[in-house]
Amino acid sequence: MEWLTDLGIGMLSAIQPAVFVAALLGVIIGVIIGVIPGLGPAVAMSLAIPLTFTLSPAIAISLLLGIYKGGTYGGSISAILINTPGTPAAAATILDGYPLAKQGKAGKALHMALYASVCGDAVSIMLLLAVAQPLASIALMFGPPELFSLLLFAMTVIGGLAGESLLRGIISAVMGLMLATVGTDTISGDLRFTFNFLYFEDGFSIIPMIIGLFAIAEVLNQIYHIDDSHTDSLLPPPSCHEDNVVTKKELRSCLPIFLQSSFIGASIGALPGTGSTTAAYLSYGAAKRRSKNPELFGKGNIEGVAAAEAGNNAVCGGALIPMLSLGIPGDVVTAILMGALTVHGIIVGPSVFTDHRAFMFTLFGMLLISIFMLYISGIFAIRFCRKLADLPQSRIMPLVMVLCVLGSYATNMNINDIFLMIVMGCLGFWMNKLSIPIAPMVIAFVLAPKLEQSLRQALILSDGSFIIFLERPISLVFLIISCLSVVQIIRMARKTRKASAQPAD
Repeated sequence: MEWLTDLGIGMLSAIQPAVFVAALLGVIIGVIIGVIPGLGPAVAMSLAIPLTFTLSPAIAISLLLGIYKGGTYGGSISAILINTPGTPAAAATILDGYPLAKQGKAGKALHMALYASVCGDAVSIMLLLAVAQPLASIALMFGPPELFSLLLFAMTVIGGLAGESLLRGIISAVMGLMLATVGTDTISGDLRFTFNFLYFEDGFSIIPMIIGLFAIAEVLNQIYHIDDSHTDSLLPPPSCHEDNVVTKKELRSCLPIFLQSSFIGASIGALPGTGSTTAAYLSYGAAKRRSKNPELFGKGNIEGVAAAEAGNNAVCGGALIPMLSLGIPGDVVTAILMGALTVHGIIVGPSVFTDHRAFMFTLFGMLLISIFMLYISGIFAIRFCRKLADLPQSRIMPLVMVLCVLGSYATNMNINDIFLMIVMGCLGFWMNKLSIPIAPMVIAFVLAPKLEQSLRQALILSDGSFIIFLERPISLVFLIISCLSVVQIIRMARKTRKASAQPAD
Protein backbone atom coordinates (compact mmCIF):
# COMPACT_ATOMS: atom_id res chain seq x y z
CA MET A 1 0.00 0.00 0.00
CA GLU A 2 2.87 2.34 0.82
CA TRP A 3 4.40 1.55 -2.57
CA LEU A 4 1.21 2.62 -4.40
CA THR A 5 1.00 5.78 -2.31
CA ASP A 6 4.60 6.70 -3.18
CA LEU A 7 3.92 5.99 -6.87
CA GLY A 8 0.86 8.26 -6.78
CA ILE A 9 2.92 11.04 -5.21
CA GLY A 10 5.58 10.44 -7.85
CA MET A 11 3.06 10.82 -10.66
CA LEU A 12 1.77 14.06 -9.16
CA SER A 13 5.35 15.35 -9.08
CA ALA A 14 5.86 14.22 -12.68
CA ILE A 15 2.90 16.23 -14.00
CA GLN A 16 4.20 19.50 -12.62
CA PRO A 17 4.31 21.95 -15.56
CA ALA A 18 8.10 22.24 -15.80
CA VAL A 19 8.69 18.48 -15.58
CA PHE A 20 5.84 17.72 -17.97
CA VAL A 21 7.02 20.22 -20.59
CA ALA A 22 10.61 18.98 -20.32
CA ALA A 23 9.50 15.38 -20.94
CA LEU A 24 7.29 16.37 -23.88
CA LEU A 25 10.07 18.48 -25.38
CA GLY A 26 12.49 15.58 -24.93
CA VAL A 27 10.19 13.15 -26.74
CA ILE A 28 9.72 15.57 -29.65
CA ILE A 29 13.47 16.17 -29.94
CA GLY A 30 14.09 12.43 -29.70
CA VAL A 31 11.66 11.61 -32.51
CA ILE A 32 13.26 14.25 -34.77
CA ILE A 33 16.78 13.06 -33.97
CA GLY A 34 15.75 9.42 -34.39
CA VAL A 35 14.51 10.05 -37.93
CA ILE A 36 17.92 11.39 -39.00
CA PRO A 37 20.20 8.45 -39.87
CA GLY A 38 23.30 8.06 -37.73
CA LEU A 39 22.38 10.34 -34.84
CA GLY A 40 20.04 8.53 -32.46
CA PRO A 41 19.30 9.09 -28.77
CA ALA A 42 22.86 8.59 -27.52
CA VAL A 43 24.20 11.55 -29.52
CA ALA A 44 21.25 13.77 -28.63
CA MET A 45 21.49 12.95 -24.91
CA SER A 46 25.23 13.61 -24.86
CA LEU A 47 24.66 17.05 -26.37
CA ALA A 48 21.78 17.78 -24.00
CA ILE A 49 23.54 16.94 -20.71
CA PRO A 50 25.50 20.23 -20.46
CA LEU A 51 22.20 22.10 -20.92
CA THR A 52 20.74 20.39 -17.84
CA PHE A 53 23.40 21.46 -15.31
CA THR A 54 21.33 24.38 -14.04
CA LEU A 55 18.04 22.44 -13.98
CA SER A 56 16.57 20.44 -11.12
CA PRO A 57 17.19 16.66 -11.24
CA ALA A 58 13.53 15.91 -12.06
CA ILE A 59 13.41 18.33 -15.01
CA ALA A 60 16.84 17.30 -16.32
CA ILE A 61 16.19 13.55 -16.21
CA SER A 62 12.68 13.91 -17.67
CA LEU A 63 14.19 15.72 -20.66
CA LEU A 64 16.82 13.00 -21.17
CA LEU A 65 14.32 10.16 -20.75
CA GLY A 66 12.07 11.81 -23.32
CA ILE A 67 14.94 11.98 -25.80
CA TYR A 68 15.74 8.32 -25.11
CA LYS A 69 12.20 7.11 -25.79
CA GLY A 70 11.50 9.41 -28.74
CA GLY A 71 14.82 8.61 -30.39
CA THR A 72 14.28 4.86 -30.13
CA TYR A 73 10.90 5.13 -31.84
CA GLY A 74 11.92 7.79 -34.39
CA GLY A 75 14.32 5.46 -36.17
CA SER A 76 11.38 3.44 -37.46
CA ILE A 77 9.95 6.36 -39.46
CA SER A 78 12.88 6.71 -41.84
CA ALA A 79 13.27 2.92 -41.90
CA ILE A 80 9.73 2.52 -43.24
CA LEU A 81 9.60 5.51 -45.59
CA ILE A 82 13.06 5.61 -47.17
CA ASN A 83 14.61 2.24 -46.25
CA THR A 84 17.08 4.05 -44.01
CA PRO A 85 17.15 3.07 -40.32
CA GLY A 86 17.51 6.15 -38.14
CA THR A 87 19.05 3.91 -35.46
CA PRO A 88 20.69 0.47 -35.73
CA ALA A 89 17.75 -1.04 -33.82
CA ALA A 90 15.39 0.02 -36.61
CA ALA A 91 17.21 -2.19 -39.15
CA ALA A 92 14.86 -5.05 -38.29
CA THR A 93 11.85 -2.79 -38.94
CA ILE A 94 13.01 -2.36 -42.55
CA LEU A 95 12.48 -6.05 -43.30
CA ASP A 96 8.71 -5.65 -43.52
CA GLY A 97 8.18 -1.91 -43.02
CA TYR A 98 9.68 -0.77 -46.31
CA PRO A 99 8.02 -3.51 -48.40
CA LEU A 100 4.69 -2.40 -46.90
CA ALA A 101 5.47 1.21 -47.85
CA LYS A 102 6.27 0.13 -51.43
CA GLN A 103 2.83 -1.46 -51.55
CA GLY A 104 1.20 1.88 -50.71
CA LYS A 105 0.74 0.93 -47.05
CA ALA A 106 3.22 3.33 -45.47
CA GLY A 107 0.52 4.76 -43.20
CA LYS A 108 -0.39 1.30 -41.93
CA ALA A 109 3.25 0.43 -41.23
CA LEU A 110 3.92 3.74 -39.46
CA HIS A 111 0.85 3.38 -37.24
CA MET A 112 1.68 -0.22 -36.38
CA ALA A 113 5.25 0.81 -35.51
CA LEU A 114 3.85 3.47 -33.16
CA TYR A 115 1.39 1.10 -31.46
CA ALA A 116 4.09 -1.54 -31.04
CA SER A 117 6.56 1.01 -29.67
CA VAL A 118 4.06 2.32 -27.13
CA CYS A 119 3.11 -1.22 -26.08
CA GLY A 120 6.74 -2.32 -25.75
CA ASP A 121 7.53 0.80 -23.77
CA ALA A 122 4.52 0.30 -21.46
CA VAL A 123 5.20 -3.40 -20.78
CA SER A 124 8.88 -2.81 -20.03
CA ILE A 125 8.04 0.03 -17.63
CA MET A 126 5.50 -2.15 -15.83
CA LEU A 127 8.18 -4.81 -15.48
CA LEU A 128 10.59 -2.17 -14.21
CA LEU A 129 8.09 -1.12 -11.54
CA ALA A 130 7.17 -4.65 -10.52
CA VAL A 131 10.30 -6.76 -10.73
CA ALA A 132 13.30 -4.44 -11.01
CA GLN A 133 15.21 -6.02 -8.15
CA PRO A 134 14.48 -9.70 -8.99
CA LEU A 135 15.27 -9.27 -12.70
CA ALA A 136 18.45 -7.40 -11.89
CA SER A 137 19.49 -10.26 -9.60
CA ILE A 138 18.91 -12.73 -12.44
CA ALA A 139 20.95 -10.53 -14.78
CA LEU A 140 23.84 -10.73 -12.29
CA MET A 141 23.85 -14.52 -12.72
CA PHE A 142 24.84 -14.11 -16.38
CA GLY A 143 28.56 -14.64 -16.62
CA PRO A 144 30.53 -15.29 -19.83
CA PRO A 145 29.21 -18.88 -20.28
CA GLU A 146 25.58 -17.82 -19.92
CA LEU A 147 26.02 -14.82 -22.19
CA PHE A 148 27.72 -16.94 -24.85
CA SER A 149 24.89 -19.47 -24.84
CA LEU A 150 22.29 -16.69 -25.03
CA LEU A 151 24.06 -15.04 -27.96
CA LEU A 152 24.49 -18.42 -29.65
CA PHE A 153 20.72 -18.84 -29.43
CA ALA A 154 20.34 -15.34 -30.87
CA MET A 155 22.55 -16.38 -33.77
CA THR A 156 20.05 -19.10 -34.66
CA VAL A 157 17.63 -16.28 -35.47
CA ILE A 158 19.71 -15.87 -38.62
CA GLY A 159 18.17 -19.10 -39.90
CA GLY A 160 14.75 -17.51 -39.64
CA LEU A 161 15.91 -14.47 -41.59
CA ALA A 162 17.52 -16.41 -44.42
CA GLY A 163 14.49 -16.16 -46.69
CA GLU A 164 13.79 -18.86 -49.24
CA SER A 165 17.39 -20.11 -49.40
CA LEU A 166 19.13 -21.25 -46.22
CA LEU A 167 22.45 -21.41 -48.13
CA ARG A 168 22.24 -17.73 -49.12
CA GLY A 169 21.41 -16.86 -45.51
CA ILE A 170 24.50 -18.74 -44.31
CA ILE A 171 26.66 -16.94 -46.89
CA SER A 172 25.33 -13.60 -45.66
CA ALA A 173 25.96 -14.53 -42.01
CA VAL A 174 29.52 -15.65 -42.77
CA MET A 175 30.18 -12.30 -44.44
CA GLY A 176 28.98 -10.55 -41.29
CA LEU A 177 31.19 -12.71 -39.09
CA MET A 178 34.22 -12.02 -41.29
CA LEU A 179 33.67 -8.26 -41.18
CA ALA A 180 33.32 -8.43 -37.38
CA THR A 181 36.82 -9.93 -37.01
CA VAL A 182 38.48 -6.85 -38.49
CA GLY A 183 40.10 -4.59 -35.90
CA THR A 184 41.76 -4.93 -32.50
CA ASP A 185 41.32 -8.14 -30.54
CA THR A 186 39.50 -7.18 -27.33
CA ILE A 187 41.21 -9.94 -25.32
CA SER A 188 44.83 -9.91 -26.51
CA GLY A 189 45.02 -6.46 -28.10
CA ASP A 190 46.43 -7.90 -31.35
CA LEU A 191 45.48 -6.37 -34.71
CA ARG A 192 43.48 -8.61 -37.04
CA PHE A 193 43.01 -8.18 -40.80
CA THR A 194 43.85 -4.46 -40.70
CA PHE A 195 46.37 -4.65 -43.61
CA ASN A 196 48.25 -1.72 -42.02
CA PHE A 197 45.26 0.61 -42.43
CA LEU A 198 44.86 2.78 -39.35
CA TYR A 199 41.11 3.10 -39.94
CA PHE A 200 40.64 -0.68 -39.70
CA GLU A 201 42.15 -0.89 -36.20
CA ASP A 202 38.87 0.10 -34.50
CA GLY A 203 36.82 -2.21 -36.68
CA PHE A 204 33.93 -1.19 -38.87
CA SER A 205 31.32 1.13 -37.40
CA ILE A 206 27.82 -0.32 -37.40
CA ILE A 207 25.97 2.88 -38.38
CA PRO A 208 27.78 3.58 -41.70
CA MET A 209 27.46 -0.12 -42.47
CA ILE A 210 23.71 -0.20 -41.96
CA ILE A 211 23.16 3.09 -43.78
CA GLY A 212 25.14 1.75 -46.73
CA LEU A 213 23.60 -1.72 -46.82
CA PHE A 214 20.04 -0.42 -46.73
CA ALA A 215 19.81 3.24 -47.73
CA ILE A 216 22.60 3.60 -50.31
CA ALA A 217 21.72 0.20 -51.77
CA GLU A 218 18.13 1.40 -52.21
CA VAL A 219 19.28 4.64 -53.84
CA LEU A 220 21.42 2.64 -56.28
CA ASN A 221 18.47 0.35 -56.94
CA GLN A 222 16.24 3.36 -57.71
CA ILE A 223 18.88 4.71 -60.10
CA TYR A 224 19.23 1.31 -61.76
CA HIS A 225 15.49 1.13 -62.44
CA ILE A 226 15.02 4.77 -63.30
CA ASP A 227 12.81 5.56 -66.30
CA ASP A 228 12.09 8.65 -68.35
CA SER A 229 9.50 9.91 -65.83
CA HIS A 230 10.93 11.80 -62.87
CA THR A 231 7.60 12.89 -61.47
CA ASP A 232 6.71 9.63 -59.74
CA SER A 233 6.26 9.95 -56.00
CA LEU A 234 8.69 8.29 -53.64
CA LEU A 235 6.10 5.69 -52.63
CA PRO A 236 2.85 4.61 -54.29
CA PRO A 237 -0.32 6.16 -52.88
CA PRO A 238 -2.68 4.05 -50.74
CA SER A 239 -5.30 2.21 -52.75
CA CYS A 240 -7.93 2.55 -50.00
CA HIS A 241 -8.45 4.06 -46.57
CA GLU A 242 -7.41 0.83 -44.80
CA ASP A 243 -3.90 1.16 -46.26
CA ASN A 244 -3.37 4.22 -44.05
CA VAL A 245 -4.61 2.72 -40.78
CA VAL A 246 -4.29 -0.41 -38.68
CA THR A 247 -7.60 -2.23 -38.59
CA LYS A 248 -9.05 -3.63 -35.37
CA LYS A 249 -8.56 -7.17 -36.71
CA GLU A 250 -4.87 -6.53 -37.40
CA LEU A 251 -4.42 -4.94 -33.99
CA ARG A 252 -6.04 -7.91 -32.22
CA SER A 253 -3.94 -10.40 -34.19
CA CYS A 254 -0.76 -8.53 -33.21
CA LEU A 255 -1.50 -8.26 -29.49
CA PRO A 256 0.22 -11.60 -28.67
CA ILE A 257 3.22 -10.43 -30.70
CA PHE A 258 3.26 -7.14 -28.78
CA LEU A 259 3.42 -8.99 -25.47
CA GLN A 260 5.90 -11.64 -26.60
CA SER A 261 8.27 -9.12 -28.16
CA SER A 262 7.95 -6.75 -25.20
CA PHE A 263 9.01 -9.46 -22.75
CA ILE A 264 11.89 -10.46 -25.03
CA GLY A 265 13.02 -6.84 -25.35
CA ALA A 266 12.76 -6.11 -21.64
CA SER A 267 14.70 -9.28 -20.79
CA ILE A 268 17.41 -8.53 -23.33
CA GLY A 269 17.61 -4.94 -22.08
CA ALA A 270 18.25 -6.18 -18.54
CA LEU A 271 21.40 -7.97 -19.75
CA PRO A 272 24.32 -5.52 -20.03
CA GLY A 273 25.93 -5.29 -23.45
CA THR A 274 23.26 -6.94 -25.60
CA GLY A 275 21.30 -3.92 -26.86
CA SER A 276 18.15 -3.09 -28.77
CA THR A 277 19.38 -4.36 -32.16
CA THR A 278 19.69 -7.88 -30.76
CA ALA A 279 16.27 -7.57 -29.11
CA ALA A 280 14.64 -6.40 -32.35
CA TYR A 281 15.98 -9.32 -34.40
CA LEU A 282 15.23 -11.86 -31.66
CA SER A 283 11.65 -10.58 -31.41
CA TYR A 284 11.31 -10.65 -35.20
CA GLY A 285 12.60 -14.21 -35.40
CA ALA A 286 10.31 -15.37 -32.57
CA ALA A 287 7.28 -13.79 -34.27
CA LYS A 288 8.14 -15.45 -37.57
CA ARG A 289 8.40 -18.85 -35.93
CA ARG A 290 5.02 -18.59 -34.20
CA SER A 291 3.31 -17.20 -37.31
CA LYS A 292 0.94 -19.33 -39.36
CA ASN A 293 2.38 -17.75 -42.52
CA PRO A 294 6.13 -17.37 -41.94
CA GLU A 295 6.75 -17.22 -45.70
CA LEU A 296 5.12 -13.76 -45.78
CA PHE A 297 7.75 -12.24 -43.48
CA GLY A 298 10.14 -10.00 -45.37
CA LYS A 299 7.55 -9.31 -48.05
CA GLY A 300 5.42 -6.78 -46.20
CA ASN A 301 3.96 -8.52 -43.16
CA ILE A 302 2.51 -6.16 -40.55
CA GLU A 303 3.40 -8.69 -37.84
CA GLY A 304 7.09 -8.23 -38.63
CA VAL A 305 6.85 -4.47 -37.98
CA ALA A 306 4.97 -5.10 -34.73
CA ALA A 307 7.57 -7.59 -33.46
CA ALA A 308 10.63 -5.51 -34.30
CA GLU A 309 9.31 -2.25 -32.85
CA ALA A 310 7.86 -3.76 -29.67
CA GLY A 311 11.14 -5.58 -29.08
CA ASN A 312 13.52 -2.66 -29.55
CA ASN A 313 11.40 -0.18 -27.57
CA ALA A 314 10.95 -2.59 -24.66
CA VAL A 315 14.72 -2.47 -24.22
CA CYS A 316 14.38 1.10 -22.88
CA GLY A 317 12.63 0.02 -19.70
CA GLY A 318 14.59 -3.21 -19.42
CA ALA A 319 17.96 -1.45 -19.62
CA LEU A 320 16.98 0.76 -16.68
CA ILE A 321 16.57 -2.29 -14.41
CA PRO A 322 20.28 -3.11 -13.84
CA MET A 323 21.20 0.59 -13.96
CA LEU A 324 18.84 1.65 -11.19
CA SER A 325 19.03 -1.49 -9.04
CA LEU A 326 22.71 -2.38 -9.36
CA GLY A 327 24.42 0.64 -10.87
CA ILE A 328 25.29 -1.36 -14.02
CA PRO A 329 24.38 0.40 -17.31
CA GLY A 330 22.76 -1.93 -19.84
CA ASP A 331 23.93 -0.01 -22.92
CA VAL A 332 25.54 3.24 -24.06
CA VAL A 333 22.37 5.29 -23.55
CA THR A 334 21.84 4.14 -19.97
CA ALA A 335 25.52 4.80 -19.28
CA ILE A 336 24.96 8.39 -20.40
CA LEU A 337 21.81 8.58 -18.29
CA MET A 338 23.70 7.17 -15.30
CA GLY A 339 26.33 9.87 -15.73
CA ALA A 340 23.63 12.55 -15.82
CA LEU A 341 22.11 11.19 -12.59
CA THR A 342 25.52 11.27 -10.93
CA VAL A 343 26.03 14.88 -12.01
CA HIS A 344 22.76 15.76 -10.28
CA GLY A 345 23.71 13.95 -7.08
CA ILE A 346 21.73 10.73 -7.62
CA ILE A 347 24.00 7.71 -7.09
CA VAL A 348 22.20 4.67 -8.50
CA GLY A 349 22.57 1.22 -6.99
CA PRO A 350 20.96 -1.00 -4.34
CA SER A 351 20.55 1.90 -1.90
CA VAL A 352 18.96 4.33 -4.36
CA PHE A 353 15.42 3.30 -3.33
CA THR A 354 16.14 4.32 0.26
CA ASP A 355 18.51 7.29 -0.24
CA HIS A 356 16.46 8.92 -3.03
CA ARG A 357 13.05 7.27 -2.65
CA ALA A 358 11.02 10.39 -3.54
CA PHE A 359 13.03 11.03 -6.69
CA MET A 360 12.83 7.39 -7.78
CA PHE A 361 9.03 7.39 -7.66
CA THR A 362 8.97 10.70 -9.48
CA LEU A 363 11.14 8.97 -12.10
CA PHE A 364 8.64 6.12 -12.31
CA GLY A 365 5.85 8.68 -12.70
CA MET A 366 7.74 10.34 -15.55
CA LEU A 367 8.20 6.99 -17.27
CA LEU A 368 4.47 6.22 -17.08
CA ILE A 369 3.44 9.65 -18.36
CA SER A 370 6.00 9.51 -21.16
CA ILE A 371 4.08 6.57 -22.66
CA PHE A 372 1.22 8.91 -23.58
CA MET A 373 3.64 11.60 -24.74
CA LEU A 374 5.26 9.11 -27.10
CA TYR A 375 1.90 8.20 -28.57
CA ILE A 376 0.79 11.82 -29.09
CA SER A 377 4.15 12.87 -30.57
CA GLY A 378 4.16 9.81 -32.81
CA ILE A 379 0.71 10.59 -34.22
CA PHE A 380 1.80 14.10 -35.21
CA ALA A 381 5.11 12.81 -36.60
CA ILE A 382 3.28 10.27 -38.79
CA ARG A 383 0.97 12.92 -40.22
CA PHE A 384 3.91 15.11 -41.15
CA CYS A 385 6.35 12.47 -42.37
CA ARG A 386 3.73 10.57 -44.37
CA LYS A 387 3.48 13.58 -46.70
CA LEU A 388 7.14 13.15 -47.61
CA ALA A 389 6.22 9.95 -49.45
CA ASP A 390 4.12 11.98 -51.90
CA LEU A 391 7.10 14.08 -53.02
CA PRO A 392 8.89 13.15 -56.27
CA GLN A 393 11.87 10.84 -56.09
CA SER A 394 14.00 13.50 -57.78
CA ARG A 395 13.62 15.66 -54.66
CA ILE A 396 13.72 13.01 -51.94
CA MET A 397 16.68 10.91 -53.10
CA PRO A 398 19.23 13.76 -53.01
CA LEU A 399 17.99 14.60 -49.51
CA VAL A 400 18.37 10.94 -48.52
CA MET A 401 21.95 10.97 -49.81
CA VAL A 402 22.76 14.12 -47.82
CA LEU A 403 21.28 12.62 -44.64
CA CYS A 404 23.21 9.39 -45.20
CA VAL A 405 26.51 11.24 -45.60
CA LEU A 406 25.87 13.43 -42.55
CA GLY A 407 24.71 10.48 -40.46
CA SER A 408 27.74 8.36 -41.35
CA TYR A 409 30.18 11.19 -40.69
CA ALA A 410 28.52 12.32 -37.44
CA THR A 411 29.01 8.92 -35.82
CA ASN A 412 32.79 9.21 -35.33
CA MET A 413 33.58 12.46 -37.17
CA ASN A 414 35.67 10.35 -39.54
CA ILE A 415 35.50 10.86 -43.30
CA ASN A 416 36.52 7.22 -43.83
CA ASP A 417 33.09 6.22 -42.54
CA ILE A 418 31.62 7.84 -45.65
CA PHE A 419 33.77 5.62 -47.87
CA LEU A 420 32.71 2.61 -45.79
CA MET A 421 29.08 3.62 -46.34
CA ILE A 422 29.60 3.78 -50.12
CA VAL A 423 31.36 0.39 -50.24
CA MET A 424 28.62 -1.19 -48.16
CA GLY A 425 26.02 0.43 -50.39
CA CYS A 426 27.54 -1.21 -53.46
CA LEU A 427 27.77 -4.51 -51.59
CA GLY A 428 24.13 -4.24 -50.50
CA PHE A 429 23.04 -3.46 -54.06
CA TRP A 430 24.69 -6.57 -55.46
CA MET A 431 23.44 -8.71 -52.58
CA ASN A 432 19.92 -7.64 -53.49
CA LYS A 433 20.58 -8.43 -57.14
CA LEU A 434 21.81 -11.92 -56.20
CA SER A 435 18.92 -12.45 -53.73
CA ILE A 436 21.30 -12.73 -50.78
CA PRO A 437 19.48 -11.44 -47.66
CA ILE A 438 21.14 -8.57 -45.80
CA ALA A 439 19.57 -9.17 -42.37
CA PRO A 440 21.70 -12.25 -41.48
CA MET A 441 24.83 -10.27 -42.25
CA VAL A 442 23.78 -7.41 -39.95
CA ILE A 443 22.76 -9.58 -37.00
CA ALA A 444 25.94 -11.69 -37.31
CA PHE A 445 28.07 -8.54 -37.35
CA VAL A 446 26.29 -7.15 -34.28
CA LEU A 447 26.49 -10.35 -32.22
CA ALA A 448 29.93 -11.64 -33.24
CA PRO A 449 32.18 -9.41 -31.05
CA LYS A 450 30.28 -10.12 -27.83
CA LEU A 451 29.89 -13.79 -28.79
CA GLU A 452 33.62 -14.21 -29.33
CA GLN A 453 34.53 -12.25 -26.20
CA SER A 454 32.20 -14.24 -23.93
CA LEU A 455 33.42 -17.54 -25.44
CA ARG A 456 37.07 -16.74 -24.84
CA GLN A 457 36.43 -15.38 -21.34
CA ALA A 458 34.53 -18.55 -20.43
CA LEU A 459 37.37 -20.74 -21.76
CA ILE A 460 39.90 -18.68 -19.77
CA LEU A 461 37.83 -19.26 -16.63
CA SER A 462 37.71 -23.03 -17.29
CA ASP A 463 41.34 -23.40 -18.45
CA GLY A 464 40.17 -24.23 -21.97
CA SER A 465 37.47 -26.73 -21.04
CA PHE A 466 34.14 -26.53 -22.90
CA ILE A 467 32.46 -28.40 -20.04
CA ILE A 468 31.81 -25.06 -18.34
CA PHE A 469 28.95 -24.40 -20.79
CA LEU A 470 27.25 -27.64 -19.70
CA GLU A 471 27.92 -27.27 -15.98
CA ARG A 472 26.12 -23.94 -15.68
CA PRO A 473 22.31 -24.52 -15.65
CA ILE A 474 21.33 -21.30 -17.45
CA SER A 475 23.97 -21.89 -20.12
CA LEU A 476 22.82 -25.47 -20.60
CA VAL A 477 19.19 -24.40 -21.03
CA PHE A 478 20.10 -21.91 -23.77
CA LEU A 479 22.28 -24.49 -25.53
CA ILE A 480 19.37 -26.95 -25.59
CA ILE A 481 17.05 -24.24 -26.92
CA SER A 482 19.64 -23.40 -29.58
CA CYS A 483 19.78 -27.04 -30.73
CA LEU A 484 15.99 -27.23 -30.89
CA SER A 485 15.97 -23.98 -32.84
CA VAL A 486 18.43 -25.33 -35.40
CA VAL A 487 16.31 -28.47 -35.85
CA GLN A 488 13.23 -26.33 -36.44
CA ILE A 489 15.07 -24.16 -38.95
CA ILE A 490 16.18 -27.23 -40.93
CA ARG A 491 12.62 -28.56 -40.93
CA MET A 492 11.26 -25.22 -42.12
CA ALA A 493 13.90 -25.06 -44.87
CA ARG A 494 12.97 -28.55 -46.10
CA LYS A 495 9.27 -27.67 -46.01
CA THR A 496 9.89 -24.52 -48.02
CA ARG A 497 12.03 -26.39 -50.54
CA LYS A 498 9.35 -29.08 -51.03
CA ALA A 499 6.64 -26.44 -51.42
CA SER A 500 8.65 -24.58 -54.08
CA ALA A 501 9.42 -27.84 -55.88
CA GLN A 502 5.74 -28.73 -56.30
CA PRO A 503 4.35 -27.79 -59.71
CA ALA A 504 1.88 -24.92 -59.75
CA ASP A 505 -1.77 -25.75 -60.44
